Amino acid sequence: MRGQWTALTVTLAIQAMVAMAVLTLPVMAPAVAQALGASAAYTGVYVAIVYAGAMAASLAGGTAVARWGAIRVSQAGLVLCAAGLALCAVPSLAAMALGAFLIGLGYGPITPASSHLLARTTPAHRMSLVFSIKQTGVPLGGVLAGAIVPGVAVAAGWQGALLLAAAANLACALIAQPLRPALDEDRDPRRPLVLGSLAQPIRVVLSHPALRMLAGCSFVFSMAQLSLTTYLVTYLHVTLAYTLIEAGLALSVAQTGGMVGRVLWGWIADRWSGARRVLCALAVLMALSAIATAVLQPGTHYLLVLAVLVVFGASAIGWNGVYLAEVARQAPPGLASVATGGTLAITFFGVVLGPPAFGAMVGLFGTYRASFALLAVPTLLCVIVLLQGARGHAVAMRAP
Repeated sequence: MRGQWTALTVTLAIQAMVAMAVLTLPVMAPAVAQALGASAAYTGVYVAIVYAGAMAASLAGGTAVARWGAIRVSQAGLVLCAAGLALCAVPSLAAMALGAFLIGLGYGPITPASSHLLARTTPAHRMSLVFSIKQTGVPLGGVLAGAIVPGVAVAAGWQGALLLAAAANLACALIAQPLRPALDEDRDPRRPLVLGSLAQPIRVVLSHPALRMLAGCSFVFSMAQLSLTTYLVTYLHVTLAYTLIEAGLALSVAQTGGMVGRVLWGWIADRWSGARRVLCALAVLMALSAIATAVLQPGTHYLLVLAVLVVFGASAIGWNGVYLAEVARQAPPGLASVATGGTLAITFFGVVLGPPAFGAMVGLFGTYRASFALLAVPTLLCVIVLLQGARGHAVAMRAP
């Protein structure tokens, strides 16, 4: 039991730091864009570069974890995120692009590493809840970014905010070191790292129908999640005339909804409904929240705006823990980190495409409202897929 909570605590902290690294620049995008003379809509390109790196790194995550251990791989990810943030502080678009890619390389293997640790230490009947608690690290990082970064950017400049986030990631890597001997005891230093192993995670996912379905839905959900977290501050600032600090606090509220949602949905999935039904309900909430966000007006009461964003965050940010626990359940024995890496590569592909597509729709329609409304279409399609999958699973369970 002690090992279970130790693993959960350290993976939660690491996840929060790398999530903060990813969102540090987007939450102050208007200020950075003004300093560089660029459009804030290009934030989607920045996020796409981050997740292109993450997609590549997630494929290597399972093999790297087997060879060096989950903690060592996570420490390397934190150091890469810190290096990427430092590069982003250079006032050059080329440096920022390289920094974004480094952040992605650091972010990518974190979830396969944590899934490996938690699958080893968590009883099957608690997996949705424990994985959901760990995944609150993502919105927790968003809360930290939304609540701290805009204020630091105002006080010390956007470059100071980036360097502060880099220092936080390095500190987390150092704090994790004493835990490595116990938590990385199953590593195999003789495990080879070969190019062929990069294709194994995708092969595992494509060969299992349940994993294929989960990965496909995560592709869509990740588009909704990252479009929300990438563009919410800019949308509120540009369309609803919020100050940068007010918009950052609103993002923190949405991320807090995601934190609460991740734990709540995991508990519900374990106790009552099952993972697929919960994911189906979350897809409905995502679609409705996206439409509600699109119709907000400058005169809408701030508390009503926050209420909409809490629901949007609880659904669009809250699905990951239930999803990852179900992936771990459906994975072949001993391949939880490999299956997680494969599904995450597809998840990250949704992130690579989602924010730039959102930005392109902004350019096409001349408004952020249309892009938020269009998010409802693919999420509603996921409802149909998940309902069919839930029925098929129920039939299979009843078969003799």
